[in-house]
Amino acid sequence: MTASDTTTRPDMPEFARSGSKRLLIGGEWRESAGGDMLPTINPATGEVLTEFAAATTEDVDRAVASARSALNGPWGTWKPYDRQRAIVRLADLVEQNYDELSLLDTLDMGIPWTRWRPSRRTVAQLHWYAAQAVTIRGETIPNSIPSNFQSWTLKEPVGVVGAITPWNGPVSAAISKIGPVLATGCTMVLKPAEESPLSALRLGELCLEAGMPEGVVNIVTGTGEVAGAALATHPGVDKIAFTGSLETGRRIVEASAGNMKRLTLELGGKSPNIVFADADLDAAIAGSATAIFANSGQVCTAGSRLFVERAVYDQVVEGVAAIGAGLRVGDGRDPQTEMGPLVSQQQLDRVLGYMSIGQREGARPATGGGRLSEPGTENGFFVQPTVLTGVDNGMRIAQEEIFGPVVSVIPFSDIDEVIRMANQTPFGLASAVWTKDIGRAHTLAGKLQAGTVWLNTYLTMDPAVPFGGYKQSGYGRESGMDQVSEYLNVKTVWLQAG
Repeated sequence: MTASDTTTRPDMPEFARSGSKRLLIGGEWRESAGGDMLPTINPATGEVLTEFAAATTEDVDRAVASARSALNGPWGTWKPYDRQRAIVRLADLVEQNYDELSLLDTLDMGIPWTRWRPSRRTVAQLHWYAAQAVTIRGETIPNSIPSNFQSWTLKEPVGVVGAITPWNGPVSAAISKIGPVLATGCTMVLKPAEESPLSALRLGELCLEAGMPEGVVNIVTGTGEVAGAALATHPGVDKIAFTGSLETGRRIVEASAGNMKRLTLELGGKSPNIVFADADLDAAIAGSATAIFANSGQVCTAGSRLFVERAVYDQVVEGVAAIGAGLRVGDGRDPQTEMGPLVSQQQLDRVLGYMSIGQREGARPATGGGRLSEPGTENGFFVQPTVLTGVDNGMRIAQEEIFGPVVSVIPFSDIDEVIRMANQTPFGLASAVWTKDIGRAHTLAGKLQAGTVWLNTYLTMDPAVPFGGYKQSGYGRESGMDQVSEYLNVKTVWLQAG
């Protein structure tokens, strides 16, 4: 049985079996300065997969110093073409090892392997970043006032980047930080989530194999309270790129004040998904189910507030509930699994807690509503795909991010009402509209307070298209040229010509 065979349960990758994992600092794999280790748990079984090093503040200091040394060393002399070739080599290695990388994510956080593996989005991301490495340039600016001067700009790497990634899409999250660092000539210290560190560590091996100079990519595993906090406050870090919760994002903003770090923050969401009566309802129902049940709802852009025009409310509720009830929930390594477990006991408790809160507030489950109790799931962190009706937009389940396969379905009567309710949230990450009326679609695209508006689709992504939030969903952008600019300083040069 091999990883490339998608009809049988794949074997455990050697990387997950081959002993405790160390820190990548300065091109070498090192033990933690404190010697402590942490377990990573298979959420489908509750069993320990392996152990990884718990980085200390001293380890973070060493990693930052290594990144600074690389920035001021040979890496700083690499031409754009050299960086491009290195990224292409890394992309080829990621593609060659993608079965293993995606399977490590399945083991670490539960996402069904046969659905995660085919996307290979990370390979496309790396090729896109490789293209950007040779297109970064300043501009010559015609002066409007002084006639005897010339002026131009230079684009320079911002410096040492501290990247802190979440557990819900480990490979793609790491690539979304590594890619722009390499393209722009920065260096980095990557701190992956403690729930899912394995694929990031394997990527570290591939970076070395691709020929990245020592210290360009450093990886420190450990807790957010120690390693993450040390990185966020470190005076030697010039920028923090963070994807995660609103609460942690706020702490990073406060920590950045010490040396005025540049920040990119992609935080939480409570995305409105709006279905009008004139929509292609088959497509809208299927898309709305994907919007909330993909990755067990552990997606920052999850369509967790489903607004449905009253004329088709019952039909949409029944359709989404039927899809949820019919999903095969189980171990992500099982090729028949369509929805995996939640990532941890903590996340399971959180989601079950919100289900209880919703029902106390008056919500009623059209399907689901509790922990999964089928044979084979008793030791894992499984919940039922859940569709809640009887929800008011002011309820906690409609305002707070649950981060699980739980959707609140809310009826509306007209466009003004749904715009008001959709924007009635502290978040503004994503949104969607299902309608055949192109004028209405354009109106909603302009009125919704969200960084992304999907029209008659959901969760569509592309590395060339910017992604990020409004309001408390953060600032800065991932993907697209807007992201690349976040990793560059702009220097203006003036010359007195005569």
